[in-house]
Amino acid sequence: MLTMRAPSSPKADKIRVLIVDDHPAIREALADTLSTKMDMEFAGEAASAGEALSLIEKVRPDVAVVDISLKDAHGLDLVQNVRIQFPDVQVVVFSMYDESAYAERAIRAGALGYVMKNAPTQSVVEALRCAIRGEVYLSRQMASRILTKVVRGRSTQTLRFSVDDLTDREMAVFQMLGQGHGVDEIADRLSLSRKTVETYRRRAKEKLGFDSVSELLQHAIHWTSGHA
Repeated sequence: MLTMRAPSSPKADKIRVLIVDDHPAIREALADTLSTKMDMEFAGEAASAGEALSLIEKVRPDVAVVDISLKDAHGLDLVQNVRIQFPDVQVVVFSMYDESAYAERAIRAGALGYVMKNAPTQSVVEALRCAIRGEVYLSRQMASRILTKVVRGRSTQTLRFSVDDLTDREMAVFQMLGQGHGVDEIADRLSLSRKTVETYRRRAKEKLGFDSVSELLQHAIHWTSGHA
């Protein structure tokens, strides 16, 4: 699913927004929200990372709203690719995953905002406006957590989650295992070899302190359901 809307000169001052999500209902809801804002314009929609990059090249939006879970790639990879290939396009992540798991990672990847899908739609609007100003948008709780980590240092144990020790790639594999994807499917979605995915899985298992892959899988399923 890839649709685009050509820009019109009278609306050049509006924030042109591209929506990237593999759920049609989410794309429609966001597009409807944008249509009610005088300072925003729906620039198009895509259901996959590949479609998104192609569409960004054509319509040049100001901001892209990106989901973490996409059919052909991990959302954080798309964030990084957008920031590298189209540095003038800002990115806001809109995800079902709890901000405690992904917000900081999304910001490190290059996003300027992280909004959970259970937040009011006005939060997405505020995040888009912040992004166009070059400002970071996070919930007050998440911003406080990150600032506290900076002030106190990462050694503060009470602020850490076990998955915080995983790299972004290890985290992506861990998350997709929890969603029920097999190694071959993960390799295909992340454009990696099966051996590389197995390496990330092994590292995640070791870092999280599990003795077997089955224990890791059980924890991944439990963690994913608890942070969705």
